[in-house]
Amino acid sequence: MGVKMKNLNQLILDFNYEQNFQDQDFYVSKSNEYSFKLLSSWPKWEKNFINLIGEKYSGKTHLINIFLKKFRGIKVESKNINNKFLNDIKIHENIVIENLNEKVDEKLLFTLFNIIDQSNKYLIVTTEKPIVNFKYALNDLISRSKNFLLSTIEKPDDDLMFALILKNLSDRQISIDKKLINFIIKRIDRSYGKIFDFIYKIDKISLKRKKPIDFKIIKEVLEE
Repeated sequence: MGVKMKNLNQLILDFNYEQNFQDQDFYVSKSNEYSFKLLSSWPKWEKNFINLIGEKYSGKTHLINIFLKKFRGIKVESKNINNKFLNDIKIHENIVIENLNEKVDEKLLFTLFNIIDQSNKYLIVTTEKPIVNFKYALNDLISRSKNFLLSTIEKPDDDLMFALILKNLSDRQISIDKKLINFIIKRIDRSYGKIFDFIYKIDKISLKRKKPIDFKIIKEVLEE
C-alpha cells in the first residue's frame, strides 16, 4: 500500500523536510511562496491586476482554485472569452483568465481589462511567460499589459520536488523509499513537466509489472 495522505505530513517531517502543506494539499516552498501569499492576501494587493506566471504543471490552476474557493469569483479559459463572458463578470468582484496567450481576440480582451479597471474589480491572469512579453497588435492592449503585478512560480526546489513526487505516487497507491526519492531529485531535470512525466511512467510500470518500485526501475525510467 502507498502512503496515505493523512500520514504525508508526518512522513515529510520524518524525512527532515519542512512540514509546509497549505489549503487542499498545496505544498508551499521557496518556489511558490510569494505567489501563494500574494493570492492569500486579497484584497490587499498593490494593483488590481495580477499576472501569475509559471510553466505547465507548476500549480497555477491549483492556486487559482484555492483562491476562488476562499474568495469567490469567476474564471474562464482565454480561448473562451466572448461577449457573454463580458456580461457575466458584472456580478463578480474577482475575475480569472487562465492560460492567456497571444491567440486571443484582442479587442474583447482590451474591453475586458477596461471593464475590470473601471469597476474596480480584481483580475488574475495565468500565463507561461510574462504578459508584458506578449506581442499584441493592439497598442492599447500592450499598454494595459504593463499594468500587471507579476508573480512568478519558480522552478521547483528540492523541498517541492520531494513533496510532488511523494504525494503523486502515494495518490496512486505507490510506496517508495525516501532514499529513492532523494536519488530521483538529484538526477531529474528541475522542471514540473519532467517530474510529472516521470510520475506517469512510474505509474504505468507499476500497473503493468505489479511489483514494488525499486532502484532498478527508477534508474530505467530516468535513463529513458
